[in-house]
Amino acid sequence: MNPSRATVLAILTLHCAAATAGPCTSQIAELEQQIHSSAPGPQSGPMATQAVGAQLHHQPTPGDIEGAEASATAAADAALDRARKADSQSDASACADALREARRLYGME
Repeated sequence: MNPSRATVLAILTLHCAAATAGPCTSQIAELEQQIHSSAPGPQSGPMATQAVGAQLHHQPTPGDIEGAEASATAAADAALDRARKADSQSDASACADALREARRLYGME
């Protein structure tokens, strides 16, 4: 493939992608990039609300921590899935709501 053909193919691909993009495709991509580029550690990843036991100064078991992490990840994944679905249906309001929820869960508000 010569360079001009490759350039034309790239332009057509981008044009088709832009034509099918929803109202918040770029915001979804930006949030996903922020999620994937965050440094691993206790302050990264989705977060859940504090449990009553923690408020009473009870130490969580490893199982409690694992369950909370799994629950928070599932909630964040569901919010991103709702954003993608709303975006594909051109529902800007629902997409914005889902993105707001995902940002809250990831502590990126």
